[in-house]
Amino acid sequence: MKIKEIMESGIMETYVMGVATEQEIEQVSVLRKQFPEFEQELRNLEYDMEVLAHRMAIPPPPGVLAKIEHEVHEIQLREQKVKKYAEPEPTTNHEQAKKDRYIEVESASSHMRIHKAWRWVFAAVFVLGKIFLGFAIYFYLANKQAQEQILELKTEIRQNAPFR
Repeated sequence: MKIKEIMESGIMETYVMGVATEQEIEQVSVLRKQFPEFEQELRNLEYDMEVLAHRMAIPPPPGVLAKIEHEVHEIQLREQKVKKYAEPEPTTNHEQAKKDRYIEVESASSHMRIHKAWRWVFAAVFVLGKIFLGFAIYFYLANKQAQEQILELKTEIRQNAPFR
């Protein structure tokens, strides 16, 4: 009767899902050896969980396997190139210190190149920014002047209004 209570306690489910504590894992391993019905019930639960996982599985979009294989192939090629060039060369201490400090990049030029169209875009953004800044200052000052005029008109109306 005790084994039925243990089987219904939920310890098997936590064990199968992989969230059991060390103490629960130890308890399950002892119970598996002592009680064959516990072992059979645990196998049935594992099978049911596996079937449930397969039924609920969402298949990946087509082409994912090809993309993964391509990426793995690219990584392997890069590692082969790194191993090929990673052979130590005899260098002086000064040259070794330079290599440790900087990452060497092979390039024909030390300048970064951007497409010519982007230069015009950056220039246009800069000019538009200055224009918008000018408009913002103009409208701020115009608003301030309008507020002052409103205050003057309100005081004039109060002064000219007849007493009630």
